[in-house]
Amino acid sequence: MPETVHRRHNRRVTILLYDGVCGLCSRMVQFVLRRDRRKIFRFAALQSSFAREVLERHAIPVEPMETFYVVESYRQAGERVLAKSDATIFVFRKLGGLWRLAVIGYAVPPALRDGLYDFVARRRYRWFGQSESCWLPAAGVRDRFLDLN
Repeated sequence: MPETVHRRHNRRVTILLYDGVCGLCSRMVQFVLRRDRRKIFRFAALQSSFAREVLERHAIPVEPMETFYVVESYRQAGERVLAKSDATIFVFRKLGGLWRLAVIGYAVPPALRDGLYDFVARRRYRWFGQSESCWLPAAGVRDRFLDLN
């Protein structure tokens, strides 16, 4: 299935791996879906076997689920996985427009950026809620979710 996604679009596939039961993460996915006019992002919940396979291939532990990841150039030479603030800045940069200004974040040392990211991540369930099950996308965008097919 993921191989056909790559061939069908004949371009680099960028995947956002997110905590499917996290309110903040689900809102981030919805935010990206509304603004990703070029449809460059695909999505999969960290709870899925798809995400587990990708992370294990890169020797990244699946647990604990304290960050979201961006998989750039999925199944191609140069495939890489970004996490925490690097993943966040990457997403905003790819959305284009004024969101590109997020690259200013690279001026902040990674330890500080990731420290702030971790501060929010540790409190995300308390602040944004947690679902019993993964958020389900609307029918019109389900084809962009690799763990639902």
